[in-house]
Amino acid sequence: MNSITTKQSGRRIAIVVMSDEHSGVALSSAGHPWIKTPYMDSFGGANTRFASAYTNSPICIPARAAFTTGLYAHESRNWDNALPYYGTPKGWTHKLRDAGIDVTSIGKLHYRSEQEDTGFTRQILPMHVVNGVGDLLGSVRDPLPVRHKSRAMADEVGIGESSYTRYDRDIAKASIEWIKGHAEKDRWVLFSSFVAPHFPLIAPEQFASQYRLEDIPLPKLSKEQDRNDHPWIDSFRKCFTHDNYFDDQKRRHALLSYGALCSFMDDHFRQICETIDECGLADEALVIYTSDHGDNMGTRGLWGKSTMYEEASRIPLLMRAPGHTTSRVVGTHVSLVDVAPTLLEWMGVPVPESLPGKSLLKIAAQPDDPQRVVFSEYHAAGAESAAYMVRQGKWKLIYYVGREPQLFDMDNDPEELNDLASGESYSAVVEQLKTVLRTIVDPEQQDAIAKDDQIKLLDEHGGRQAVIDRGGFGATPAPGAQPEFR
Repeated sequence: MNSITTKQSGRRIAIVVMSDEHSGVALSSAGHPWIKTPYMDSFGGANTRFASAYTNSPICIPARAAFTTGLYAHESRNWDNALPYYGTPKGWTHKLRDAGIDVTSIGKLHYRSEQEDTGFTRQILPMHVVNGVGDLLGSVRDPLPVRHKSRAMADEVGIGESSYTRYDRDIAKASIEWIKGHAEKDRWVLFSSFVAPHFPLIAPEQFASQYRLEDIPLPKLSKEQDRNDHPWIDSFRKCFTHDNYFDDQKRRHALLSYGALCSFMDDHFRQICETIDECGLADEALVIYTSDHGDNMGTRGLWGKSTMYEEASRIPLLMRAPGHTTSRVVGTHVSLVDVAPTLLEWMGVPVPESLPGKSLLKIAAQPDDPQRVVFSEYHAAGAESAAYMVRQGKWKLIYYVGREPQLFDMDNDPEELNDLASGESYSAVVEQLKTVLRTIVDPEQQDAIAKDDQIKLLDEHGGRQAVIDRGGFGATPAPGAQPEFR
């Protein structure tokens, strides 16, 4: 039954809940051995869980621009965290609002500023980039700087409250109030966007107490002697020196906090969904949960995001679409650009044929398509050259401009421990996936365009050396807090 065409009341409601840096592998339903996400597990089990969902860029601003516009970063030219979305090109928000639908955001947006027309009817408790500019140091590439603020990743680990956890509690409260206040209205979309489990890795005691340090194993390849870094990753590690400040005990404490922040986010999602149900909207509202990108969680000695490995590039994606979907785990590869056509279709607004994504409603209603391609790209902090990912079938190609690629067989090597790209037996697979990549983007050309845009931006702010001398500030502070440059 198609709920859009058969609703007698004409009610069209959607709620999208987004977290920040929640890895797609960090769900117990996705097989994580110790992270606890009980509500997301039950929600996904009763509805639809997309088991192979990816970000289109493993860093905040490009990922959120792709989510909003339905376009890839190289199409919108939101390359990094100093080139924020400012309303052009227009996204699903504009299209819905212009169709007379209320589109409200609560929480983190990470656009240029609240004054830009990014398509929302209103913004509540918005978080945007620092000073309308963002992380200029992330635009410094080739050669890469050393990010001295990296030390904060290890220093800011523990149990307690942070400005981020307090901000998330405010977002949850405001979202619940909004849903209750609009339960009787017919046409609205709520984008409720949280910060957890983004670092700092400081987790509320209520959720940290659910974990025991002795139950948490060290991340894979955390020991330098156990890994053989790809040259691109080696350069990235010399820029982001996070792991230099960790020992094994600190690694376990950091992972405990990350897991607890995932549980913290799980509880906020529970509160929102229970409010939806209590307001009688369970049979009316499309509900989507996802994240902008993942987190390396100490694997390969890497922390934060910014790589194409599963921990950082895979995201959770859960959906309840009344009248459309039933309990199902979908194996078709999907990505953030699929959300825009989903929301437009659900709300009864035409979907532009130019969008690269496809409605998740249609994907979930069809048999798994093993040949569907998803694409991700990275042109931001720590990248000496652009990195691209193509996922098709069981294969995953990571293409680095100016470097040898990596190839992984995700069916037989889900931990990405065995790079097959240099093997003669797989040269045909590598070449076939390179051809697929080039149908989406010219990787060398876009690398050059991104770097040119970034150099122009640096020049507008005094040049490369002036930006380096100013230093970086790490994560964007919560509203009301001030950035600390180092």
